[in-house]
Amino acid sequence: MSEGFLSAIGMIGGAKLVFAGAVFVILFVAERAAAAAVPPASKARLIRNGGLWAVVLLLSPVIVAPITALGGNAILWHRPAALTSGGGEAAMFMLDVVVLDVWAYGLHRAYHRIPLLWRLHRVHHLDEFLDTTSAFRFHIGEVVFSAATRLIPIALLAIPLTHVIVFETLLLASAIFHHSNVRLPQRFEAALSGIIVTPSIHWVHHHAVRADTNSNYAAIFSLWDRLFASRSPSRRNYDMKIGLESVEDQPLLRLILMPFLRSAQ
Repeated sequence: MSEGFLSAIGMIGGAKLVFAGAVFVILFVAERAAAAAVPPASKARLIRNGGLWAVVLLLSPVIVAPITALGGNAILWHRPAALTSGGGEAAMFMLDVVVLDVWAYGLHRAYHRIPLLWRLHRVHHLDEFLDTTSAFRFHIGEVVFSAATRLIPIALLAIPLTHVIVFETLLLASAIFHHSNVRLPQRFEAALSGIIVTPSIHWVHHHAVRADTNSNYAAIFSLWDRLFASRSPSRRNYDMKIGLESVEDQPLLRLILMPFLRSAQ
């Protein structure tokens, strides 16, 4: 890769961190000023979530970033010039976001259905409350696997790396939003949920009842669950137990080791 290309990718990556960081700060403050549900008094889960996030931040530059950069060299063909500038590029960018989002939907569904992948993803679902920090509570193994498998649509459809990074930025911002505990006007959220995933939709996904846990997989656009019949009929209420059935959250070290423990299911 040329120095100019790497410099451009670095600038886009930096913009991703700034934008996602701004979304996090705004919603972190908002959910404390206007909380939808009363947060737990204990701060232990915040420490666990922060610890898992720290592992991802520490290892991403040496594992995840190179995988994402590999996408720039993984494409199997090159798009015609008409699709790489002007209106053609804008149309392809929107199509790329849709394709990557439906890929994220399918992968999320696979994390719930395939036992080996569930070992990684259950770390996220053991959180017993939802707020902005839950959006960063992922096992590093899941983050790496997701980045690696995303290379498949990138290579097959020759998706530019810049489009991938912008999508990842939107995905992260969406995750922060739909995990947040911010109280939204009911009518506004109802209207918004017809387009994108909102906290009320994702709250049900984290309900500690298996039928709800295995539903509402969409990441950015909410239509995928309706289209693929995975939308839960349940409505959010704040008495719902968040987490997993008959399982409690675990200490940070055990969460890190959990996918490799025989007792993990």
